[in-house]
Amino acid sequence: MDPETLTTERLVLRAVGPRDTDAVYAACQDPDIQRWTVVPSPYLPEHARDFTERMVPEGWADETMFTFGVFLPDGELVGVAGVTVRAPGLGEIGYWSVKEHRGRGHLTEATVAVARWVFTRGGVERLEWRAEAGNTASRAVALRAGFTMEGTLRAALEQRGVRRDCWVGSLLPSDLSLPARTPYLPSPR
Repeated sequence: MDPETLTTERLVLRAVGPRDTDAVYAACQDPDIQRWTVVPSPYLPEHARDFTERMVPEGWADETMFTFGVFLPDGELVGVAGVTVRAPGLGEIGYWSVKEHRGRGHLTEATVAVARWVFTRGGVERLEWRAEAGNTASRAVALRAGFTMEGTLRAALEQRGVRRDCWVGSLLPSDLSLPARTPYLPSPR
C-alpha cells in the first residue's frame, strides 16, 4: 500500500521520510519519549535515519505498520502516530508528541484520525492501545480519543530487557460511529 495523507482541522498526517529525519532525531532526544516508548536510548542519528528511511516505508509497503508523522500545516513536526498490525483485523496504536506541542490536543486529534483511517482503509477491526502502567499522559490521550480501558496486563511489555506491567484499552469502529466488517456480539453483562 502506498502511504496516505490525512488532514484534520489543524493537522496534516503523512508518512515521515528522509526530509523528516532531523526533526525525528531532535524530538527523540526528549527523556520522556525515551522513558515511555520503545525508541532506542540513547537515540542516535542512525536510529532516526533507520526509522524514516527503512522502517516507515517498509511498514507501509508490506501493510504491517502504518506510521503517520503529525505536522502543523506549516510542516512543523508535532509527533508520530502509527498502527502496527498484530494479527488479521487487530492493530495496536502507538504515539509520541514533541515536548513543545504537548497539552494542545494535537495527539488526540491525530489518534482519532488514524483510527478512522485504519478502520475504513487499513483492515483493522479492533484497535488496541498499550502503555506502561504509570504513563498517565498516554492514557489521557487514549481516553480522550474514545478508547475503553480494559485493565492491566502483568509483565506484558518488554522495554530494554525489562518486563513491565501495561495498561490496555481498545477502540472499535462502532465507538467512532463506523460500521464493522465483522459482526460483534458483546458478552452479556
